Amino acid sequence: MNPITGLSPLDGAVLDSIPEPVIVVDRRRDVVAANTAAGQEFGVSYRGRALALSLRHPLALAAVDKVLAGGVAENIEVNFPAPTARAFSLVVAPLRSEAAPGVSPAGAVLVFHDVTAERRAEQVRSDFVANASHELRSPLSALVGFIETIKGPARDDPEAQSRFLDIMAVEAQRMTRLVEDLLSLSGIEAHEHVLPQGRVDISQVVGHVAESLRRQAEERSMTVRVEAAPGLPQVNGDPDQLDQVFRNLVENAVAYGRPGTEVTVTIRPIDRVALVARPGVAVAVQDRGDGIAKEHLPRLTERFYRIDKARSRKLGGTGLGLAIVKHIVNRHRGRLTIESELGKGSVFTVALPAA
Repeated sequence: MNPITGLSPLDGAVLDSIPEPVIVVDRRRDVVAANTAAGQEFGVSYRGRALALSLRHPLALAAVDKVLAGGVAENIEVNFPAPTARAFSLVVAPLRSEAAPGVSPAGAVLVFHDVTAERRAEQVRSDFVANASHELRSPLSALVGFIETIKGPARDDPEAQSRFLDIMAVEAQRMTRLVEDLLSLSGIEAHEHVLPQGRVDISQVVGHVAESLRRQAEERSMTVRVEAAPGLPQVNGDPDQLDQVFRNLVENAVAYGRPGTEVTVTIRPIDRVALVARPGVAVAVQDRGDGIAKEHLPRLTERFYRIDKARSRKLGGTGLGLAIVKHIVNRHRGRLTIESELGKGSVFTVALPAA
C-alpha cells in the first residue's frame, strides 16, 4: 500500500487515462504523482519537486495549504492568462494515511476541470448583446426614417423613393455583414483556447487569398504580389480561419492603399515565435497607403475601433476585422504585430509556430 494515500499504488497508466489534470502532493507540498494532462497544461511532471515551481498560481497553492492544514476539501476556480486565457474548477481533497487516519492529511490530490468553454460562452453572449444593440441602432434608425419618409412625404415621388431604397439596401447589407462578423467573432472566441491540430501550407492559403482578391485590387488599379521563401515549414492550424486572417489583412491593404500601388505579401521562415519559443513562419502584408498615427496602433484590434468611422463605413467595414484576426492568431499561439509610418503605409505581420 502507498503510505501517502492508504490506497492501492498509483499506477501511472491509470492516472494518464484521466483526461483532466490530476496532481498528488505530500504534506510538504512536493509532487508525488501527476498525470500526462497535468504535465501538458502546467508542466507538473517531476516527482519530488515542489509544486510551486510548476504551478505558479497563488489561489491554487493557498487552497492546497488550507487543505493540508485543516483536512477539509476545497473547491475554487482558478484562471490562467497565458498562453491563452483558461479557467479551471479546482478540487483539492485531503489524502490520509491508513496508519494514522485521524491525524492531519498526509497529502492532497488536485483535480482540475476545464470550464473555459462555459466561461467564454457566458462572456460571448454578454458581448454579443451589448455590441449588437449598440452597432445596429444607427442603421435601424436610418431604415425606420427612410420607411417613414417613403410612406409620407415621398409617397408620390418615384425618384426619391428609388434613392432612399438604394440607401436602405446599403444599410441592410451593412447590418448583415455586422451580424455575420459578430457571430464569427463569437465562435472564434468560444474556441480560442483549443489549439488547432491540422497542418497547413501557408503559401497555398495566402496564394488562394491573393488570387481571389485580384479583381478587387484591379478595380483600384492595384496589384497583390506574393513573395514566398522556398522550403517553408507547415504550421498547425485551421485552414479556414487562416484564410479569414489573410483575407482580412489583404482586403484592408487593398481598401486603404493608394490607387495604382502594390500590396506586397512576404512569407518567410523565422527562428522563434515569442509565445511558444520555437521556429515558425511570418507573413507580412504591406500596403502603400496613408499610414496610421502611432497613438492608434495599440487599439486597432479592439472591437469597433475605427480611426475614421465615416471612411470605414463607406468602405463597408464593420470594425471587427482586426479583432477577428487577433483572436484567430491567439488561437494558433501566434503573434500579430503592426508597424506604420504616416505617408508611407503599414505592415501587418502574423507569426505562426511551425508544426
